[in-house]
Amino acid sequence: MVRPPSRQAGGAQQPNPDLIQAILKGIRVPDLPYPLTREEPVPDWLPVLADCWREQQDRRVIEVLQAIDMSWSVRQVNAAYLADRMMDVFLAKSGLHPTLVRRVARLRFLVAWQIAEQGAAAIGPNCPVHDWVDSLHTLRGWSDSGGRAARQVLTWLDQLQSAVDQSFQAQSLAPFEAFTADWRKEQSGKDGRIDRLSQRLLETEQGASRQRAAEQVARALVGRAIARRALPAVVTEFITHYWLPLLRQVAWQDGVGSENARHAAKLLEWLVWVADPNLSDRDRDKLYHVGEQLGDKIGEVWNRVQNEPLPAGALQGVEELMVARLRGSPVELEAVGNFTFEPRWLNPPTIERAETAEVEGRWFVEGEGEAEQRMHCFAFLEDSQEILWTNGEGVKLGLMTWQAFQDDLAAGRLRPLPAIYPFAEVVSETLDKLEQVLRSQVEKRREARAKAEAQAEKVRRERAEAEKRRQEEAERVAREQQQAREREEAAAREKQAAEEEKRNAERLATVREQVDSLKLGNWITLAPDPDSPSDEPRKLKLAVRLNATGKLIFVDRLGLNRTEMTTDTLVKCILSNQARLMSSEADFEDTLSRVVGRIRVGR
Repeated sequence: MVRPPSRQAGGAQQPNPDLIQAILKGIRVPDLPYPLTREEPVPDWLPVLADCWREQQDRRVIEVLQAIDMSWSVRQVNAAYLADRMMDVFLAKSGLHPTLVRRVARLRFLVAWQIAEQGAAAIGPNCPVHDWVDSLHTLRGWSDSGGRAARQVLTWLDQLQSAVDQSFQAQSLAPFEAFTADWRKEQSGKDGRIDRLSQRLLETEQGASRQRAAEQVARALVGRAIARRALPAVVTEFITHYWLPLLRQVAWQDGVGSENARHAAKLLEWLVWVADPNLSDRDRDKLYHVGEQLGDKIGEVWNRVQNEPLPAGALQGVEELMVARLRGSPVELEAVGNFTFEPRWLNPPTIERAETAEVEGRWFVEGEGEAEQRMHCFAFLEDSQEILWTNGEGVKLGLMTWQAFQDDLAAGRLRPLPAIYPFAEVVSETLDKLEQVLRSQVEKRREARAKAEAQAEKVRRERAEAEKRRQEEAERVAREQQQAREREEAAAREKQAAEEEKRNAERLATVREQVDSLKLGNWITLAPDPDSPSDEPRKLKLAVRLNATGKLIFVDRLGLNRTEMTTDTLVKCILSNQARLMSSEADFEDTLSRVVGRIRVGR
């Protein structure tokens, strides 16, 4: 006998709080109703979740949030998404009956609320929801069959609905925890009852199995001997009323291979051989020999098995028939009729214990969806080669021959129920996948940030290069403009210089012409002598002009202070504004004459 485990083997690990926080804060799933900005106020979603639970909706939490035009927070959206992912895995892999798992999966509304409030503590192995859902593995064999056990579980689910509703109203898990405490108390009390019922059922069914095997073997032996034959009615009646029960008893009591069973089966064959003329008339000598001893042998086996002689008159008709057969008198034959039996019991197949041990204690499923029925392979009954099906709580569901079991497995009408998938594994699988999504998103964000920074750096460099090019272009333009201005200024200067030179040349020519045309008696003014205390310009009159040497001799008004200079010097002085030509004066003629005279005398 093998029963399902009463508790989950192994321990569940506590989810990583940092990972849960990172998922709630950082994961972004496309098409989910995330808020547009972080500053938006967080709406109260408890009334929405409570209504969904009260109405026992099978929708996902995310679908509910998407259907309501409100700005949910990032934590609420991700908590809803995480709860949905866990319950979706639970629906697909828990191994529980679809009716049961569908109702339990509605706890997603409670789980979403708790995840948003408590983070990792809401789905850890010690939290009320996790602990209770994991305890449901004791119901993996539950089927919605309408029986007493099925109705009890449905009643508990109704109580669960009320407890969770109260938890939403009180904004506390206390009502749910009270429900789970009552649940655990009820389940722990069932274990002892299930053990007692299972043991009692096994003992009963093993005895019944041996009786059925004995019945089948006896009918097979009788059927092999009399089927499709015509025998005297007294023989058929003796076999049916006396020898068939004897064969059944000896098979049950001593076993098919016992000496009594072999003797009883052999005597049955001899009885049919003697009674059927088609068999025994071919060897009259053997008929006499067998007929003389058959009655006594039958009595001996009966007495040895039953511990009492055959009832009086039980063999009378058979003995009279044997006398008639020995005399050669004709006997009236009747067809045996439709005697049903299974020939396989004449040589039952050998079933290895290792084969049956593999299926004992396992659950199997028949049917599909909510109409499926689960059966626990409670034990293999070796005598009748049958599987005893139960509901896992010591209640018999039926019997199935080993061959029929193998045929149904091969045809897919019966399939093994996969191993239980604990809620801790549901949580672990969900978090592993979301961690991969989170890592991928973080990496993509890092890459996007690096790309944005690289793009920004590229734009900055391009702008700097553009600015540099702009500055270089501005500098080039400025240089060109400066060069143009310088060229213009140089040209202007050159032009001015040319003009100045021209003017100077013209002035020089004019001044030289004036100097050349300077006549005796013409006056000039000279800048004051630096050594003279007076700063008044000196007025001088040309007294002598020596054309051969270009020397000019000037005197003042008194004909004194002779000043000599060349025409070139005078031109330079005039051009430098150190000298200026003036008109002649008649009263100076005399002085000039005297000076000239003295010069000549002196020469």
